[in-house]
Amino acid sequence: MAPRDTPERLVRELDWNLLRSYVVLAQSRSITEAARRLRLSQPSVSAALKRLEDRVGRRLIDRKPGHFQLTEAGRVLYREAVDIQGAILRLSTLMRDTTDEVTGHVRLSLASHVICPLFDQVLADFHAEHPRATLSIDVLSSAEAVDSVTARAASFAICLVHQRNPRLEYLRLYREFFGLFCGPPHPLYGRADLTRADLAGHPSVSFDTDRLQDALKPVTLMRAEADLGELVVGTSSHLEEVRRMIIAGLGVGPLPLHVAERDVRDGLMWQLPPYDQTPPIDVHVVWNPRAVLNRAEQSLLNRLLQKIEATPMEQRTYR
Repeated sequence: MAPRDTPERLVRELDWNLLRSYVVLAQSRSITEAARRLRLSQPSVSAALKRLEDRVGRRLIDRKPGHFQLTEAGRVLYREAVDIQGAILRLSTLMRDTTDEVTGHVRLSLASHVICPLFDQVLADFHAEHPRATLSIDVLSSAEAVDSVTARAASFAICLVHQRNPRLEYLRLYREFFGLFCGPPHPLYGRADLTRADLAGHPSVSFDTDRLQDALKPVTLMRAEADLGELVVGTSSHLEEVRRMIIAGLGVGPLPLHVAERDVRDGLMWQLPPYDQTPPIDVHVVWNPRAVLNRAEQSLLNRLLQKIEATPMEQRTYR
């Protein structure tokens, strides 16, 4: 399939709705799934894909029974289409930012249960200076938070980072340390004489990213060294739900030490070995340097980055 259209003709004739549908297609596992997400019929989505492939002169998705994968050209178009979609999504927020007073909207993507006094202080200072600026916070998995920044749907993200996208910028916000905990119904709860060997064989609960190939690899290794049983009875991408399962006694689970501190003090949880050599996990600010930010977004991001740079790492380390 050879390209037939000049760049000028593509600019003049390419339908944005085709690109929008293609972004959903590229994020799906089949045309059927994409049709459900787009609320269109399967033949309509197939026809849209065919029109787009005819327009760009390239096969975009290699599709056959049991196989649905982007071609090299499809991956290139997906990357650029996400950028275009992000720019369009930002138009309304940029149009509102036309007065002398900073009144823009900031949309943040945060990993579940970000506990960081430095960030809280930055938010307080930002609101005091720009009281008419508005804010919304979406709680997502770390991978989804990064995706939202890549697509320019979020002003910036605060999350864990596994693999770095060269198109994004990263700065470590704080470091936290993870320990293992159980709840009152658990047989190990309340025992002060425990060693790591006592955890052997017990079922566990954890995060979706608690895998060797993901952001919580150090936590995965800690669980392996504790010789916990292979049975993982519950997982979630949200810290609050992992906490819920731990307290309910479903299994031994990992949590940041500074987050679990109050629950331990209140008798809702019990910390288990190891008590030292707990794995450190870094939480980052992630932003897209290609995104055109409104003044509120730029002000909050600049304020946060400057505060990070001015604060020694030991003051941004929570044990």
